[in-house]
Amino acid sequence: MVCEQLEAKLDSYLDGEVPEQEMRTFDAHVRGCHSCSADALARVQMKRAIHVAGKRYTPSAEFRKRMQQKITPKPQRSFGLRWTFAVAAAVILMAGSLTSAYLGTRPGRNQVFSEIADLHVATLASSSPVDVISTDRHTVKPWFQGKIPFAFNLPELQNSEFSLFGGRMTYLDQTPGAHLIYGMGKHHISVFVFQERSLLAKLGENSHSPKQLPFNLETWSQGGLRYFVIGDASAADIDRLAKLFKAAS
Repeated sequence: MVCEQLEAKLDSYLDGEVPEQEMRTFDAHVRGCHSCSADALARVQMKRAIHVAGKRYTPSAEFRKRMQQKITPKPQRSFGLRWTFAVAAAVILMAGSLTSAYLGTRPGRNQVFSEIADLHVATLASSSPVDVISTDRHTVKPWFQGKIPFAFNLPELQNSEFSLFGGRMTYLDQTPGAHLIYGMGKHHISVFVFQERSLLAKLGENSHSPKQLPFNLETWSQGGLRYFVIGDASAADIDRLAKLFKAAS
């Protein structure tokens, strides 16, 4: 039954456009259903491919100008024909705006934050979410040496409610980074670490956490690295894990 519901609302679920309780139900189902997790991963990959293609083939200002000149009504034509061309122009411009909105950054959401959320969802949907499986930070941290161009510290989790599941390499706009997976109760939390200089142009120097994501997220810069902590846990829990990382760094 849940499989059928998720199939009907898969796009809305991945875009974070379903009610919170339904989102949590789907999250739990995706983690346990191989078929639905595979469908979700394939859809995420398709959305990201469309997003990249849309940016690659954005019409130039000169092209738009030529198209507008072609559809501009000639003065000698009748009122009815001018009205037809005006409607056609409005439809073309509206379609272009809607396409740009879909292929570009979603309203109110920074592109980088949106991609971080997509990476988090894709990992949860994967049948192999981590490349190094270990609860020991002294095993996970050395695994990244030689795979990414920087080093980072993992926090000590003793006497905390968090547990380390493992890690994997990841890429954000062709920038290599580390992706750690943590558990807290029934929640899964992703921690991403990238070099700050590779993302500064997109994030800006005064980047703040987004307000319109289907997950809670906290991000900060420390020691030349950019950290992202994201998951469906409460904002307070996300903040506690972030503080552990800040203390370790």
